[in-house]
Amino acid sequence: MTNQALDELLTLLALEPLDEGLYRGQSTDLGFGAVFGGQVMGQALAAAKYTLEPDRPVHSFHSYFLRPGDVNKPIIYDVETIRDGKTTSTRRVQALQHGKPIFYMTASFQQPVAGFEHQAPMPKIAGPEEIAPESERIKALAQYLPTSVRDKWLSSKPIEMRQVNYVNPMQPEKVEPVNYIWLKANGCLPDDPRIHKYLLAYASDFNFLPTALMPHGRSFWDRELQVATIDHSMWFHQDFRFDDWLLFAIESPRAIAGRGLVQGRFYTQDGTLVATAMQEGIIRPRGASAEL
Repeated sequence: MTNQALDELLTLLALEPLDEGLYRGQSTDLGFGAVFGGQVMGQALAAAKYTLEPDRPVHSFHSYFLRPGDVNKPIIYDVETIRDGKTTSTRRVQALQHGKPIFYMTASFQQPVAGFEHQAPMPKIAGPEEIAPESERIKALAQYLPTSVRDKWLSSKPIEMRQVNYVNPMQPEKVEPVNYIWLKANGCLPDDPRIHKYLLAYASDFNFLPTALMPHGRSFWDRELQVATIDHSMWFHQDFRFDDWLLFAIESPRAIAGRGLVQGRFYTQDGTLVATAMQEGIIRPRGASAEL
């Protein structure tokens, strides 16, 4: 069974067709002051699916965040058909608000074929049943949350997350830039594998870029910092169910010039690598004279 928050997210990804290649989506305010990047990625993939046959699932996308999205206005998704080959299709998706692009995505869709196979091994870490839910940890920090976001962050969530190597965001420590998070949809999902991939794209933006702050003892909650995604890419290796637990294994190999780079792998509980993601974003003090 699904919960209300998950139902609302699924509805958010079911866009309204306006014309051939044009679709309209609404937004949910998560308290970030702008549209959540994962929402735009999920909706852009959902828009592209309207122009494709079901036997061509997405295998990769590359995207850029150009402007903050306005949570109070709908987003128009303009899908351009670049190419339809024998086994591969390419689409370009532009997200528009106030007459300007806020996001670009190029996505590739491939009919699976037989070929070579290998994968990186899954890290050996504690399973999700051994880790406290993120909802419990947020409740413990409720008194420190700004009143503008407290109700949103304490309410039921569509995605359940459990952070293995948890660091208190109110008292961050300098630790290795490696983060392990178990995550899954908070309820049962339809059997359409496309929906599972769009939801994983949505969820992949949570806790990703903040991993680049871990070796500096800083937190995403630090109001003195500007933390924002520049670009995000994903590769989907095979179908999976996102209403089963997936491990998001993240590391940050580099931070420089006010930017941080993170990369992550998604594994099923039996150790199968089903998706990979990379992201670069701004991580810098809001004031030019602030010290790191």
